Order: sequence, then C-alpha cells, then structure tokens
Amino acid sequence: MTDTRQESDLLGSRDLPRDALHGIHTLRAVENFPLTGRRVRPEMIHAFGAVKLAAAVTNRELGMLDDTVFPAIETACREMIDGLLDEHILVDALQGGAGTSTNMNVNEVLANRALQLLGRQPGDYACVSPHDHLNLYQSTNDTFPTALRVAALASLDRLERSALSLLEAFQRKEKEFADVVKVGRTQLQDAVLVTLGHEMGAYAEAIGRDRWRIYKCRERLRVVNLGGTAVGTGLGAPRQFIFRVVERLRQIAGQGLARAENLIEATQNADVFVEVSGIVRTLASNLQKIATDLRLLSSGPAAGIGEIRLPARQAGSSIMPGKVNPVIPEAVTQAAIATAGYDQMILQAAGMGNLELNPFLQLIAEALLSEIDVLTRACDVFARLCVDGIEVDRDRCRRHVATATAAAATALVDVIGYEKAQQLAIQSQTQGKPIRQVVVEETSLTQADFDASSPPNASPGSAPNHSPGIQKPPHNRNES
Repeated sequence: MTDTRQESDLLGSRDLPRDALHGIHTLRAVENFPLTGRRVRPEMIHAFGAVKLAAAVTNRELGMLDDTVFPAIETACREMIDGLLDEHILVDALQGGAGTSTNMNVNEVLANRALQLLGRQPGDYACVSPHDHLNLYQSTNDTFPTALRVAALASLDRLERSALSLLEAFQRKEKEFADVVKVGRTQLQDAVLVTLGHEMGAYAEAIGRDRWRIYKCRERLRVVNLGGTAVGTGLGAPRQFIFRVVERLRQIAGQGLARAENLIEATQNADVFVEVSGIVRTLASNLQKIATDLRLLSSGPAAGIGEIRLPARQAGSSIMPGKVNPVIPEAVTQAAIATAGYDQMILQAAGMGNLELNPFLQLIAEALLSEIDVLTRACDVFARLCVDGIEVDRDRCRRHVATATAAAATALVDVIGYEKAQQLAIQSQTQGKPIRQVVVEETSLTQADFDASSPPNASPGSAPNHSPGIQKPPHNRNES
C-alpha cells in the first residue's frame, strides 16, 4: 500500500500523506500563506468545532445526515472542541480568502477524522465529505465570524476572571496599607499627604471599572450571522436550518447567542470587534499606568523613591551585582503596548471591508484573540507575582512626609490659610528647617495641632470611591 493518497480540486491533483487528516485545500493554503509562522489560534479552532457541531446537529434534525455518518461527525466535532485536533489545523493565522482556508482545513480534518472513526481511510469523501457534509448549508462568511465571536466570548470570560484576581489583590493591599501616611505626588512633584491604602484603592477602582466594561461588552459579541451563508441572504440554506442552528450553537457553546436580525449587515461589518478591542485596550492603558506607578514608587531603592518594595523575581543584571529590577511591571507594560498594536490592526482591518464582506477577518481574529490572551496573562502574573507581594518601607514614607514641605503645608491651608502656609513653606525651604518646627515657632499651633492637621482624614475603608467590587456584576445592572 502506498504511503500517499491523491486528492483533486479545480486546479488539479496533489499527493498527500495517506493518513493525514488535512486535505488538498489545506495543502495549498500552507504553501500559499507562509506569513507569520503561527497557526490559527487554538481558541478559534475549538470555537469552529462548536459551530460545525451545531450545524451537524441541525442537519441531523432536518434529516440531512443519517445515523451512520452523524455519530462520527459529532465525535470528531467534540474532539475539536476539546482541543484534541489542534495539531491538524495547519494553516497560517494570516491568509487571503476571507478565512476560507481555515474553514476548509476544519472541514477536511473533521471529515477525515469521522472517516477514521467509521473505520475508513482519510480521503474517502464519498462517505464523509468536507463540502457536502461538514459544510452543508454553510459558508466561510458565516461560520468564520461566528466562530470568532464564540472564541472571543470564551476568552473574555477568562480575561474577566483574571482582572477580578488583580482587583482583589489591590483591595487586599488597600486594607493592609490603610494606615501608611505618605507623600502624594502630582506631575512627579510633592503635592499632598495621602495613604498608601488610598493609592492601592484607586488602582482597585480602575481595574474594577475595566472588569465591568469587559462584562458589558460581551453583549456585542452574542449576535451572530450563522445561517446567513455567503452574504447574509441565507442562499442555499433551508429556512428551518437558519432558524434552528444558532439555538443549537447556544446550547453547545454555553453562550447566550442570538441570530442577527439583519444577517446581511452582520456579514458586511466588523465594527463590533473594533468596539470590543477598544474596551480591552482601556484595560491595557490602566495596567500600563499602574505598572509605571509601581516602578516609580519602588525606584532606587537607595537613590529613588523607594516607598514600596516589589517582590524580587530574578537577578537584574549580568554586570551589576545585587541589582534587582521590577521585571513584572516591565512585562505588563510591554503587554499593554502590544495590545495597542493589536487594537490598531483591528481598526485598520475592520475599516477595509468591501461591499458585502470583510476579507480581513483573519487578521482581526488573530489580533483580537491575541490581545485578550496577553492581557489575561498579564493580569494573572501582575496579581500573583507582583501585587500580592508588595511591601512598604514605613520608615522611608515617614522620612518623606517629614521633609515634604509643600505636602505638609497644603494640609495646613484650612487651619492657617493659603498665604500663611505658603510663607511658612518658603521659610522652611530657605532655612533648611522642618516645616513642623517652623509652624510651631511662627504660629500658635502646637506640635499636636500640626500632627492632627497633617495626616489624611479619610481612611480607605470609608472613602466614597472605595472599590466594592469583588462579586460578579449582576445581569440586570443598569449602569454601563
């Protein structure tokens, strides 16, 4: 028996390995698109398995798949959903053809795996066909964007959980550092006195907003165009298939999916992915800002701000002994920057759709799933390897408070007025005396009065903007 089999398409015939699960369409795509060196993302493959299973179940209900073929197709689809067939999806993440190469790679693998389960050789398409069975009443133009939505919804679930873990990590630090008075800074200059708990609570609040945005933006992805076939008219698909297939997909994927009311519009436009990417990019912006803050607050430590200590994760230099760098915030910052790049790809690709179809959904899929994945991982490592281990240098904070003339003077404005506070601040700086000493010498305030005026007067636990959110947002919440 030969080690190869032959398959044909409209361009001719090609030899393939006898037991390969892919077919001629995949072979040509692999040859045509050696672009990124990265295959289609696993999330997309698993989602495609769900889409194909929904179509197969619907076609079985309509009597289009018999009792011999359907069980094998069902098993193959479930294997794809479970990630057991990932290695057989060979096409590059970026392709021409609006995703046809991915769709056909999936169809061929599922057909040939079903043939194996039936005890037949791959390529026996008279029994199970990539086109006539796995692509029945479907098109790349409705299966690919639907699979992308299913994959993105599952990915956003993971991102929300990861963001929640980071939020909770900052909330724990908010409570732990509630009594640590320190210098607050605006434009990198001493400003007013705050607590370190205030700062950590602000980070928690920002991540809490991001988590809520992620939860809400999933609504945009739940509307799919499956059943629209080529351009949204449902060409070639029976009415019952169009009405049933999304309901079957909802059950299989475990997501609240709904068929688009206007299937033509849903096939034409990709602006939903731009919107979702913008929400994800907002989280990246907050992560970048917070990571930068932690690097500044931990800088030095001897010759910088040094008010907090980040966990030491690895040696920092091949030439400077004893140096430890803030590698986790640095990595998170790079993840945030990468997200901005992915977001720009999505913006450009969505805007370049033409007439009834966007032929660049492959790039949108690669960029959207990549940005969600990198931020999910970034939130996870940020919480586990950095935030949970933050320590405070209380002595350093006290010294900064004692010498931060402007910050201390600002706290006295309500007591002695702006002009007097400004005068005493300048006097403290020019005479080189602590402002506490100058205030006691030049006003009727005692040392106890000064101390009572200086610390922040709102604890993080009672502040109006204290972040409450560690529970899952309720489905009927009205806020956006």
